[in-house]
This record gives sequence, structure tokens and C-alpha cells, in this order.
Amino acid sequence: MASFGTVQRIPTSSSPPSSSADQPKEPKAPHEKQFKDFNFYCPLNIPLTPEAAALRIIRNLGNLGLYYTLFVWIILFITLIPQRKVSLILLVIMSYVTTLYLLLLRAYPNSYVLHRVIDKRFVLALLAIATMVQLIITRAGIHLGVTLACAMPLVLLHAVLWISDREISENPGVAELAPLSNKSENGGEGSDLV
Repeated sequence: MASFGTVQRIPTSSSPPSSSADQPKEPKAPHEKQFKDFNFYCPLNIPLTPEAAALRIIRNLGNLGLYYTLFVWIILFITLIPQRKVSLILLVIMSYVTTLYLLLLRAYPNSYVLHRVIDKRFVLALLAIATMVQLIITRAGIHLGVTLACAMPLVLLHAVLWISDREISENPGVAELAPLSNKSENGGEGSDLV
């Protein structure tokens, strides 16, 4: 068989095979870690006070607003598919216009007119109202109402229960987060589940 210029190297020293039962497993690479003290926390939790719930809703609506909007949009899109083709086309067109506006904002970050004279929240609210009016005019208002009535409680429930990474890093204690294990922080068995 041809070797095409490659030479096989024979090891010069041989080390005796070590038994894996005697030595603990060491990480092979820097990204591998031993997970002896690995705690898995559930990022869902009931807030302790109504003020904490309101603060969490405001924070999560600000951080996850795009995902909540996409969730409602997908539900509305699916409900419009079987019966309301014109409404579906108008919904896609308004989504396209909104996307173009947001891309324009990103393309010109130093524009005085786009960022200071015209408020982004005003334009997005105007686009949302125009979309709702178009859906009502094309007789898809019932679909819009049912979608909002079903999706908004789910969005608000998620916004109340979801703990952001910032909250986890600020409050690492067990009082706010519910661990999935039954061990307390000092290593003993306890019932510190919230």
C-alpha cells in the first residue's frame, strides 16, 4: 500500500496503564469542570410581594418584549391561516414594515431625527394600532380579540414567574430561588424548598 510520504511514528517510551478506579477523573481540557457542587435552580418562582411581582413584570416586559410579541404574532398568524387570507397578508405586510423601521433605526444609530425627534415607542405603538385597525376592517377582529385574550394571560404569567439572570446573580440565596435538590447550603439534608 502506498504511504504518500507519511511516516508512522513508534512511541519510544511506554507508560504502564493506570487503573481508573484508584484515581479521580481529572478534567482533560480547561473547559471541562468537575460538578461536585453543581446546583440546578429553576428560573421560575413566585414573587414574595406584590411590589416584587410588579417590578418583575416591568423588567421582563422590557427584556423579553420581543419574544412575547413574537409569541402573540405566531398565534395570530396561525389563527388567520384557514379563513382570513387578506388579513393574513396585511399582517405580514405590517410586520415587514415594522421590521424595516427597526432595521433603519439600527442602520443609522447616530441619526438625530430617528432617535431623538421621533420616539421609537410612538412609532411602534402607531404600527401596532394600524395593524389592529386593518385586522378589524378585514373582519378579523374576533381572531385578534381571542388571540389577545388567550395569549396575554400566558405572557403575564410568564413575566411574573420568570427570574432573570440579573436577579439570580444579585440574589444568590435560597430564599428567592427554589433548588431542585433537597440539600441545604451547609451540606446536610433539609427542606429549604420554597
